[in-house]
Amino acid sequence: MKKYFHKIAKITLILVYLVIIAGAVVRMTGSGMGCPDWPKCFGYYIPPTEQSQLEWKANHFYEDGMVIIVDEALQVAKTDFTTTTSFDSVNWEPYTKHDYAIFNASHTWVEYINRLFGALAGLATLVLLIGSFWYWKERKIITFLSFFTVLGMGFQAWLGKTVVDSNLAPFKITIHMVMALVIVAVLLYIVHVTSSKIKSHKKDSLFTKLLYVSLVLTLIQTVLGTQVRQFVDEQIHTLGETSKDLWLASPELDFYIHRTFSIIVLLVNVALFYRFKKLQLGFKKVNWVMILLALEIISGISMYYFDFPFGTQTIHIVIATILFGIQFYLILEANKALNNAESL
Repeated sequence: MKKYFHKIAKITLILVYLVIIAGAVVRMTGSGMGCPDWPKCFGYYIPPTEQSQLEWKANHFYEDGMVIIVDEALQVAKTDFTTTTSFDSVNWEPYTKHDYAIFNASHTWVEYINRLFGALAGLATLVLLIGSFWYWKERKIITFLSFFTVLGMGFQAWLGKTVVDSNLAPFKITIHMVMALVIVAVLLYIVHVTSSKIKSHKKDSLFTKLLYVSLVLTLIQTVLGTQVRQFVDEQIHTLGETSKDLWLASPELDFYIHRTFSIIVLLVNVALFYRFKKLQLGFKKVNWVMILLALEIISGISMYYFDFPFGTQTIHIVIATILFGIQFYLILEANKALNNAESL
């Protein structure tokens, strides 16, 4: 089991990123309430595909917890029963956690697939935890961190439920994103410390400090981005999906801070890249940092000046999370180079 652990950790990391990508697609398509209940979807393990499946039917068997839409409100079956020829409210109770009662098949399935990826990633963390026990004697931190990822995914699942129950409260969405980045960081650490590859990196304390600064800036920028995204979501709800040119016509202060802050992020990473090139430090992932930053800036400009071309919102947030991951891994590599130099 131990010889496969590094691969398991990498697979788990990939699955977590797939959850992040799926979540970004959910946000882009406005599918966050595609499944208005949790963990089921309209009371089903496999969600409905047509509006008719959520309409009350005579002489029809309903299981406990199944959901229908009656007078633009969700009604939940109290127990297993078969309907008669007329609707009887005694067998039903209103869904009280929110008043959202709209069915959109594409939104429902986008959100459902997001949940499936989440469940798959959760199972992967359990396998990771089991495999980590082979490291218990020599490196207990791996087991502890593997256990943390299981708890983290559990927390994410619970938080996902509260996000739905709150009808997409902005603060909870931000916590959801930050927690996802924490899980990514923990998995990257596990991947790093269990890797058998030997890499030649030169130590440089200033380069390492710049890496820390760039990582913090990326995290702050990501949080600011979630706030801007929430504003855009509100504009979509108010103005409609066809009025893309108006979504950022009168942005709030968060948008201007986010846009201005991107200049600081760029300057710090340019300084990082310059030092990497000048001293030939060997950290090749810095090249990817610059490429991702360029794509991030292009997608941001496209959204503002070209009225949100299709996919740019998803690309923007996914690139930010990948950028965070690469920067964090670079810190791990830089710290290892410093430690190796000190031990000589």
